[in-house]
Amino acid sequence: MKPLSENHDLWTIERLISWTSRFFGQKGIDSPRLDAELLLAHVMGKQRIYLYTHYDEIVNPEELARYKELIRRRIAGVCTAALTGEKDFMGLTFHVGSQVLIPRPDTETWVEKMVQRFRTDELYVADLGTGSGAVLISFLYYCRSCRGVGVDLSPEALKTAEENGRLLKVDDRIQWKLGDYLEPLGDDAFDGILTNPPYIAREEMAALSEEVRHEPVMALDGGPDGLDFYRKLAMEGWKSLKSGGFLAAEIGEKQTEDVLKLLKESGRFGGFEVIQDLSGADRAIFCKRM
Repeated sequence: MKPLSENHDLWTIERLISWTSRFFGQKGIDSPRLDAELLLAHVMGKQRIYLYTHYDEIVNPEELARYKELIRRRIAGVCTAALTGEKDFMGLTFHVGSQVLIPRPDTETWVEKMVQRFRTDELYVADLGTGSGAVLISFLYYCRSCRGVGVDLSPEALKTAEENGRLLKVDDRIQWKLGDYLEPLGDDAFDGILTNPPYIAREEMAALSEEVRHEPVMALDGGPDGLDFYRKLAMEGWKSLKSGGFLAAEIGEKQTEDVLKLLKESGRFGGFEVIQDLSGADRAIFCKRM
């Protein structure tokens, strides 16, 4: 393929998407056409549907230059969501960036189950390691009688979460707290704890994909064996839960038995349920404080 600048003097939307899709495909990007469309729509300040109804429109030189820069960064390993600053999760659009973990479809599977289970309840919940706020905000958006607290170690992440809460109009039911996971919860007793904690074993960090390595280390590194945060949950998480309160925690690949063992050995939790994602892989553990 010839470089983008050498193929045509004038680039229509259709021609540009076709070229970029082929180029991304050659570079091994998983969703080449989708990424091409999302980046172009972002540059043009339009919705994706606009591209389909204006295929013959010529992209102006300024937009083309910005688009070329995004193509360069995409093939360098920066994910599309980080480049556009937006990611859809649970049918909602969240602002994201390099300061937060990008919400993923696998996480949606267990959050959806929590929404289905508690949609009509009036609960007070905490989200530990909230990042962009996607888990907590989605839960509260669909569970209209619930309120919650979002905790994160990163001031930048909390700013992003707070912005998302305002944009999605749930900010009146959320408090944001800076600190180390359980510590900021103080003496509050919650009906539930939701969390997508760091669970990558430290020695596996170097083997992560280029895209993931652009995300914040503190949201990924789960300690030497990836289980540091689960140990904290097992030993201390029950203290922040009311009797019968629930814990829903995302887990990494092949961590099911280890995390279940930690929680069971604490003697504080029961009613265990393993939630699988759409591929059939274990994705989260649900249990209740006894």
